[in-house]
Amino acid sequence: MSSLYPHFDRHFLDSDKDFTVIGGGEIGGKAKGLAFARQLLAEACPPGMFREVEVGIPRLTVLATDVFERFMAQNGLYDIGLPELPDPRIAHAFQKAELPALVVGDLHALIAQMHTPLAVRSSGLLEDALGHPFAGTYETKMIPNNQADVQTRFQRLVEAIKFVYASTFFGDAQRYLRAIGRDIRAERMAVIIQEIVGQRCGDRFYPSLSGVLRTHNFYPSGQARPEDGVVSLALGLGKTIVDGGVVWTYSPRFPRHRPPYGSTRELLRNTQTEFWAVNMGPPPPYDPISETEYLTRGSLADAELDGVLRHLASTYDADSDRLTPGTGTPGPRVLTFAPLLELGTVPLNAILERLSACCKQTLRCDVEIEFAMTLDRQHGLPARFGFLQLRPMLVAHERIDVPESELRRPDVLLATENALGNGEVDTIQDVVYVRPQTFAARHTRAIAADLADINAGLVAAGRPYLLIGFGRWGSSDPWLGTPVTWPQISGARTIVEATLPEMNVDPSQGSHFFHNITSFRVPYLTVRHTGPCRIDWAWLDALPADTQTEFVRHVRTPTRLRVRVDGRTGRGVVLHD
Repeated sequence: MSSLYPHFDRHFLDSDKDFTVIGGGEIGGKAKGLAFARQLLAEACPPGMFREVEVGIPRLTVLATDVFERFMAQNGLYDIGLPELPDPRIAHAFQKAELPALVVGDLHALIAQMHTPLAVRSSGLLEDALGHPFAGTYETKMIPNNQADVQTRFQRLVEAIKFVYASTFFGDAQRYLRAIGRDIRAERMAVIIQEIVGQRCGDRFYPSLSGVLRTHNFYPSGQARPEDGVVSLALGLGKTIVDGGVVWTYSPRFPRHRPPYGSTRELLRNTQTEFWAVNMGPPPPYDPISETEYLTRGSLADAELDGVLRHLASTYDADSDRLTPGTGTPGPRVLTFAPLLELGTVPLNAILERLSACCKQTLRCDVEIEFAMTLDRQHGLPARFGFLQLRPMLVAHERIDVPESELRRPDVLLATENALGNGEVDTIQDVVYVRPQTFAARHTRAIAADLADINAGLVAAGRPYLLIGFGRWGSSDPWLGTPVTWPQISGARTIVEATLPEMNVDPSQGSHFFHNITSFRVPYLTVRHTGPCRIDWAWLDALPADTQTEFVRHVRTPTRLRVRVDGRTGRGVVLHD
């Protein structure tokens, strides 16, 4: 109950309470995770533990669930046929509604004192619950909060709150709830209003870096083991990571080890070149129902002009084909985070190791942590580490043996030595696959639409299926993979990510999409076109099609498929009779 947490004080900035609540009822799963993390940080990372690095949770206020309930009731929003309306109609209906009068004064007092950018985030009762996480299902809105007059800032905050409320009923959320057998009316939404970790650089506001730490690594390489964990880092806001963009990935145990690319030039082609920031410049076109209304993209050149790359990038020397940590010499900049990870200019990795050990020990399970960090542009220190989210990870430990010889059996539909998950699935008799003959990255949005239609029919019929496609599933960048949301493929009980010469990217471990896959224990198999394992496309193509579009084919197999994944070795196989 919200009564367990301090109530909002209208003298917000003068108060020593950095976690407060407006209203009554519950505060939701995400806020509860932050409240728990706040207590843990006080013991795990007390002030002064890491020299010149402030570690903590950014100041926040939670609108409790009773505010949502009053908002829905007084505006009659349950009576307008929400399940049948498209997302824009829902969003517009919520924007026209009025917030309960009892919270308006507190919100106005809050915004009158705050002049830094704010993140308005969902915290549903069902969100991030163990077993059915809602990672990425609801929306977040970031606002610059830099307008001169209080009333305009207040209006932008109210619009953001209504947008998060509306996302409770958007199509993706409804499909997700149906897939897990929940009634949409059971959800109650709290909203987190939180200071964004970052620095202003001209017309942009963003952290030096954002990251996701996972204490279990499903794709270890080199000397790293699964239990060593994995970190994904990105310049700017964490949207790059959670949307499945290009990021830097490393093991906390081996921070100096670079990803296993075949050459320096290949590494250059697979590092981040753009970043997300809050737009602090002239107001963009008014669009209160867009998540990215106040966001903007920047380039590495922009970040270097902002003075941010000094402690994040390396410089490429074409003559020697080598990377040198830092930006002290001329040449192309490459986001390797080497000054932090190889030279240790700021104790980022030490902080992450400390937090991962404490969180894992306290929760007694593997965890996922989202964070952001700002660095002094000249010296790196002092720095600020913002702890943004804590979620449990579900990692199966039952023993499944998939010997190497099983990957070469004659009845193999597909096999890999790079599989996520652990266990067996024997309920699948449908296969939905992207046709390699017609695939091209420019068609991935159309492919996502085809898959959503087929998925809806199979979910309604109660038929789980095997899904095969190319590139990263769930990437927001259509040139890296198919930009589906989780609800659009919610009926898939095994997912395969294949590569082609023209679509050959590394799997992502930092996205919300990826978190849902692991939490639902959906086996995720990566099959590379250059590896020893193959997909038997001829066998699939020989089956009659239930549904076929220009880009996607759905077939039903004569008997059930058998999926087996060995989480210890990373081997996975799909067998047919």
